[in-house]
Amino acid sequence: MSLNEQELLNIFRKTEALLEGHFLLTSGRHSNQYFQCARVLQYTNYNTQICEKIVDHFKNLEIETVIAPALGGIIVGQEVARQLNKKFIFAEREQTKLTLRRGFSLAESEKVLVCEDVVTTGGSVFEVIEIVNSFGAKVVGVGFIVDRSNGKVEFGYPQFSALKVNAISFPPDKCELCKQGIPLVKPGSRKVAK
Repeated sequence: MSLNEQELLNIFRKTEALLEGHFLLTSGRHSNQYFQCARVLQYTNYNTQICEKIVDHFKNLEIETVIAPALGGIIVGQEVARQLNKKFIFAEREQTKLTLRRGFSLAESEKVLVCEDVVTTGGSVFEVIEIVNSFGAKVVGVGFIVDRSNGKVEFGYPQFSALKVNAISFPPDKCELCKQGIPLVKPGSRKVAK
């Protein structure tokens, strides 16, 4: 059974994966909402159901490998690859730049699906696309769970998100939440300069 967007949003609320407050996003922007996908993906049944939406969208494409950025995209990429029965690799940060480590590589013309958990500005996904292109491999699509941009971020390849939300975000110097004196929280895994 494929989840619709309202059912998916209800799962995020039920698992306390949709947080409300004042958050510093990985992009450096501030927001009143934060999607902590790890909170929902810790439940393997939800992980399977959510990633099935991505798999259903891309299953007719020729895909050899699934790649994701660490840390958030790993669970998504692994589950999508498992359902597609394809190889899975991940890029991780070395200093400030995503790179392939651990002996991971891509062959020229290898067909690759990029996966991620949440997209706000798409920075990590764009970095992974750059890695794929640097090997001469071919991006065939980009799949992710939550599109916080409500479709405003375009990667230049077929893309699909299980959930689209028009989340409010502000540049730090124009943040309405800062003006209200609401404490800023950084719940994600990557360090960002405030």
